[in-house]
Amino acid sequence: MEPAQWLADYRERLERAAHGARAASASLREAGATATSPRGEVSVTVTAGGVLDQVTLTPAARRLEVDALSLLIVATAREAQRLAGARMAEVMADYLGEGEALARITEHLPAEVAR
Repeated sequence: MEPAQWLADYRERLERAAHGARAASASLREAGATATSPRGEVSVTVTAGGVLDQVTLTPAARRLEVDALSLLIVATAREAQRLAGARMAEVMADYLGEGEALARITEHLPAEVAR
């Protein structure tokens, strides 16, 4: 292969990789998730990294005992985190493909999310 052709191919691969990285980054920024409790008293939104972003309580939440409400908030937050983790894993699988890099990224996710 000619050096000029090799360099052109290499640049094209770099451009494709950069484009893929930008697309993955944009998708990850939007990969947060919201979960709502089974009866709708609590909604929790987390970022792609699982960081708590918003908690919304409906009037029905006022009828719950404090301990029950706190458990419901935690359970709903965990579900939102699970959903965000699944979305993050999906985005990264599309970008990285299956393999060691994806395994490293998803190794700390709950078993039902990790690939």
